[in-house]
Parts: sequence; structure tokens; C-alpha cells
Amino acid sequence: MYRLRINVNGIFMGEIVSTRIPEEIAKILKEIEEEEQTDRATVIRKLLVRGIKQWKIEKALRLYREGQVTLWRAARLAGLTLREMMEMAAKMGIQFQYSQKDLEEDIEAAMKE
Repeated sequence: MYRLRINVNGIFMGEIVSTRIPEEIAKILKEIEEEEQTDRATVIRKLLVRGIKQWKIEKALRLYREGQVTLWRAARLAGLTLREMMEMAAKMGIQFQYSQKDLEEDIEAAMKE
């Protein structure tokens, strides 16, 4: 069996997902469709991509706050630059925690790239 993969805005389309949504969300989707002048599937894809990116950032910040990853690693997990991750952490009121070990790990990771 072959699956056609179509590239839409850098995203290869593949799997179909079906779900029920509350009427209120359907109304909001309709409003976005009209404002963006696009179809529902495109709106949902864009919102999913945005939501997943936000989820990745929140997860990376949580792991950093818990001391499970360095800020550098958190940035990589979230798909952000180190500077962007530092700004996000500051916005969330997360204090910077940086040990000698963290510095060594970050230097090692940077050397591999």
C-alpha cells in the first residue's frame, strides 16, 4: 500500500484524524475560517501546529524547572534558540539554575553540532 504525502507549508500530510468537537469550538472555527478566508481543515492544522509548539515549550520549561534538563537542552526540545528559551523562562518567572555540570554538558552539546 502506498500513501501519498503532500507537503503543505513545510508539513507533510499523511494521517487523517477525526474527532467530535463542542458547538462552541465549531463556531470559533467558523469565525477563524471566515477571517482567514480558508477552509476548516487548514484552520485546524494551523491551530494544531501552534498548540503542539506551545505544548513542547511548556514541557521543556517544566523539565528545566524540575532540574531534569539544562536550559540549552530545554531550548532544543522546544525548538527554540537559547535566547528565546531564556526569554520564555523569564516570562514564566522561572529562575535560572546553571551549574558547572550544566555548562560542561552544554559545551559538549554545542561542540557536536
